[in-house]
Amino acid sequence: MAFMNQKGWRITSVVLCIALCGALLFGCSGKSNEGAGGSGKTTITVTYRDDGAGEKGTFYKWIKEVAAGYPDKNVEIKPTPIQASEGDYFAKVALALKSKDTAPDIVTEDTFILNSDASAGYLEPLDARLKEWEDWTNGSFIEAMKKGVTASDGKVYGVPYNTDSRGLWYNKEIFKRAGLPEDWRPKNWDEVLDAARTIKEKEPDVVPIWMNMGKATGEATSMQTYEMLLYGTGERLYDDAGGKWIVQSQGILDALGFIETVNKEQHGPPLSKVLNGQAGNTASREYLPQGKLAISLDGSWITGNYLDTGAAPWPEYKDVLGFAPMPTSQGQDPGTITLAGGWALSIPSNAKHKDEAWEFIKYALSKENSQKLVMSSGNITVRADVAKDPEYTKMPFNEIATEYLQNAEFRPAQEKYPEVSTQIQTMVESVATGTSPADAAKKYAQDVTRIVGEDHVMQK
Repeated sequence: MAFMNQKGWRITSVVLCIALCGALLFGCSGKSNEGAGGSGKTTITVTYRDDGAGEKGTFYKWIKEVAAGYPDKNVEIKPTPIQASEGDYFAKVALALKSKDTAPDIVTEDTFILNSDASAGYLEPLDARLKEWEDWTNGSFIEAMKKGVTASDGKVYGVPYNTDSRGLWYNKEIFKRAGLPEDWRPKNWDEVLDAARTIKEKEPDVVPIWMNMGKATGEATSMQTYEMLLYGTGERLYDDAGGKWIVQSQGILDALGFIETVNKEQHGPPLSKVLNGQAGNTASREYLPQGKLAISLDGSWITGNYLDTGAAPWPEYKDVLGFAPMPTSQGQDPGTITLAGGWALSIPSNAKHKDEAWEFIKYALSKENSQKLVMSSGNITVRADVAKDPEYTKMPFNEIATEYLQNAEFRPAQEKYPEVSTQIQTMVESVATGTSPADAAKKYAQDVTRIVGEDHVMQK
């Protein structure tokens, strides 16, 4: 490379100096020039999971609507979705949260991962801000729902915006044709399997039952399938009294045995569909509305797909579908079981505009805006004032989905849970693909012991 002459060097130095000074002045302003046309607005990025719906997605539409009405016109709200399967989303978010260069200003956190992200130092505690927010302190939020956003250190790391329950969605028209009751309330697992057998015999073109069973569907496999079954046996993942993970039990074998029976008797869809990251969407957006699926073990939110603004509009859903509670394994007390979860808006520790992000969270999760989101998504509200609103209570299935929360269980609020959950997904998929429950459970015990340590596991 040829060397510059002295005059050229001086000119270049002056230009660099001016540019550097300008950059320093801009950096000290606290404002971002990311707004359209370099307007000098502060841009608040909101990261969430895009399940493939893109701009038709409920969360995207809600963010755009809320942003349009946001009174601070010096702030621009920019959706920054991550298109990924449920399992991949958490890994990609964790990677983004590590750096100031990639961390968004607001991130949607599944409450099961929140404690882990908080323990890793990725999230900003919100306690001081929440004390000054009247909505948080005056009873507008359901008190029990605050537990889901409280980490093991006792601090709050997010504002919840929905919760959910799980059960057995079923097609009443298919049930009627098969001679099954339209007001179906199975008393135990055998009655669920008997219904699947009847449908297979009398409606051969219909998939009898669909459950998430793959690693690609991530937490949906852990929570909606395995934990719904395990907790239905009366056993749990974690022994709170002893502070240990349960890695060997009859309940584990029974839960895996149910999964094995469904697959051996071929009551589910092809494995190519089940083990796909879009399995949940395929079941709820295609197979159920098209009358190709009789029973789906899934969450209360799926009806959000069927609204006029949803990903798969289906006006008849409220008349065609039923939502039965998942029974305990043998009908033992309390008779039914559901797992409850939910999502929250959190501020990353590496966010660039924390104050502006907090102001937007308060606006976005006000009564009016929270109600818009849960009514368009099919989720259950976390706000007591929304729960009493006539517009909310008249939505199909809201009342029954909320009723199921009476027997709700929650995932362990333990830092290691996400890692254990990954092993659950591996165990369930291995049974779905032919491994015996005993062998799959043995491998699970070994893997969880390796993760949490021998002093933190037990058998029943």
